[in-house]
Amino acid sequence: MTTLTLEAEPLATQIQVTHEKLIVDLVDGRSLLVPLFWYPRLQHASDEERQDWQLLGDGFAIEWPSLDEHIGIEGLLAGKPSGESRRSFERWLAAS
Repeated sequence: MTTLTLEAEPLATQIQVTHEKLIVDLVDGRSLLVPLFWYPRLQHASDEERQDWQLLGDGFAIEWPSLDEHIGIEGLLAGKPSGESRRSFERWLAAS
C-alpha cells in the first residue's frame, strides 16, 4: 500500500458554488470540481446562503457560517464527501 505525502498544504484561493458543483481554485493553479450532493447543506441552501462563504486561515478550509458547514481542502483532494449523518442533516433541515 502506498501512502500519499503532500509536499505543501493544499490551500484554496477562490470558491464558486453552482446549483450542481462546488468549484475550488487552489494556490497551485488547480481547480477542484465536486458534486454539490456530496454536501447536503449546500445542496439545500439558497443561492444567497451558498455565496456566503469565507476561507479559514490561509485557505485550508471553507466555511459557510449561516449553514454551519465547514469543508477542508485536504478532504476535497482525498475525495471525501460530507461525513454528516442523515439524522443530523434531517434535524438541521427541520430547524431551517
